[in-house]
Amino acid sequence: MKVTRIFDLLDNYLENYPNQDVALASKKNGKWKKISIQEYVEAVNNISYGLLKLGVKVGDNIGIVSGNRPEWNMLDMAIMQVGAISIPIYPTISQDDYRYILNHAEMKIIFIEGKDLRRKLEPVMPEINTLKEIFLFDEEDGEYKYLDQLVQLGKENPVPQELTKMKAAIKPEEMATIIYTSGTTGNPKGVMLSHDNLISQLDNLKMTPAKWSKTALSFLPLCHAYERILVYLYQYLGMSVYYAESLGTIADNIKEVKPTMMTAVPRLLEKIYDKLYLSGKKLPFVKRRLYYWAFNLATKYQLEGNSWWMKWQLKLADKLIYSKWREAIGGNFDIVVSGGSALQPHMGSFFSAIGMPVFEGYGLSETSPVIAVSQRVKHGRKFGTVGLPLPGVEVKLGERDEILCRGHNVMMGYYRNPEMTAEVIDADGWFHTGDTGKFTPEGQLIITGRLKSIFKTSFGKYVNPQAIESKFTESPFIDNMIVVGENKKFAAALISPDFVYLKSWCGVHNIPYNGNAEIIQNKTILKRYEEEVKKYNALFGDFEQVKRWQLVSEEWTQPGGFLSPTLKIKRKVIQGFYADRIEKLFA
Repeated sequence: MKVTRIFDLLDNYLENYPNQDVALASKKNGKWKKISIQEYVEAVNNISYGLLKLGVKVGDNIGIVSGNRPEWNMLDMAIMQVGAISIPIYPTISQDDYRYILNHAEMKIIFIEGKDLRRKLEPVMPEINTLKEIFLFDEEDGEYKYLDQLVQLGKENPVPQELTKMKAAIKPEEMATIIYTSGTTGNPKGVMLSHDNLISQLDNLKMTPAKWSKTALSFLPLCHAYERILVYLYQYLGMSVYYAESLGTIADNIKEVKPTMMTAVPRLLEKIYDKLYLSGKKLPFVKRRLYYWAFNLATKYQLEGNSWWMKWQLKLADKLIYSKWREAIGGNFDIVVSGGSALQPHMGSFFSAIGMPVFEGYGLSETSPVIAVSQRVKHGRKFGTVGLPLPGVEVKLGERDEILCRGHNVMMGYYRNPEMTAEVIDADGWFHTGDTGKFTPEGQLIITGRLKSIFKTSFGKYVNPQAIESKFTESPFIDNMIVVGENKKFAAALISPDFVYLKSWCGVHNIPYNGNAEIIQNKTILKRYEEEVKKYNALFGDFEQVKRWQLVSEEWTQPGGFLSPTLKIKRKVIQGFYADRIEKLFA
């Protein structure tokens, strides 16, 4: 069948993959709960019937505040197929952001997962005048309704013919969802995406997925356009989607599920890389030499042009080392799609060499989200690039090499904000991404930084902090870093060490480790970091080099508020938190 609206994915799945045992799965109380496509569709329809019984109208805005779980997909589909607007909201945002989003969207109904989120939202909900119903996922405390009650309401009030008519009346060009995305300043912006926006992505991304893949693992937030479109793609291709329990259980979940496809962000891949690197430290001398020979060999692998000697070595390394690594991380990957930020070329080489092929992609919520991605075509994939623009998507470079995009993936606009829409989509339909880039001779796109992050020193020199941070964080000693220096004489940096690696290094060198705060004051450690800074500074021009720096004892994490859902540093948050220390760097 032809898929023209997102909810058509369900009928497409039923028609083309009726024998797929598992459509969605999540782990609860130590066991995987598997849901077939038939059960999935039945639950979606019952929720739709329940929403109609509650009086939900076409165009009503309905929110979902939840982590990844099958109920998220069920609600998302059920909302859209009655013509309402599905609005996913991050579980990790502040009360002020919840207050703004729920009021700005004039939310009619909201679904909330878990007591912790309920407590976070409770002070805000009385302030939302448009809010008619509140449903919880699991709790049954008598104060609020819960999801099973809505499902039961739908079972008792089925209207299949009415639902069929409603679905048929929804046009592809109509809005399907609003995704609220935070900018660097101001309130969150509501990105309006149509069914056409999303379906065009699926039609163009189906060239990329694994050739034999029928199982995918999902752990990045479904609220993010990147993970959401990939989960739609999995369903489009009739794949089983398993949701990881948490970031901390990914390794175990991969071993259990043995997926052939998943998404990732560079920070996760870097963690796996660092863990594999550290594992070799514990081996006896001869085995350790062999281990690091294979490790370093993998970082030099190329997709094309490997010599016969390189190929022979890779084959030997695979037999002795890489096969064991694959077994440790699931052993069945055909593709890992990396996005959110740029992946270092040597990382792409490393994972592809060991049998975990990484395909990079690039985009924004405003572009549904993919603009370019590595593809299985000629010149479709090259380490250090995000591949070719999708078919039907035009990409060019504007002033200061800003990436501009035009095509079927560009959003309808910002919800209730035509002025801001006009600021980012010009009269000719070009969306201004705010990112900078360049093209290879073969047409692959390389992301070089964020326009708003680039600063000018007091000497008038432009500095791209992301390019510096990206290179420095190749060091196993550095987990994260922020480079600052707007209107200052030089660039300076705060460095968050990789404390796992640092602790291991201290053990090898017989240095007592009595906590993060103490170790970053140790003279031997400071001298070692001075060597690292000197090493990476040598790769940059004098005006780009980090002249002063300081280690921080805090680990920059998403729960701590320092990282975004795709594990990128939040510059304004970090600069605000360390304002005094940053000022002292320039004193």
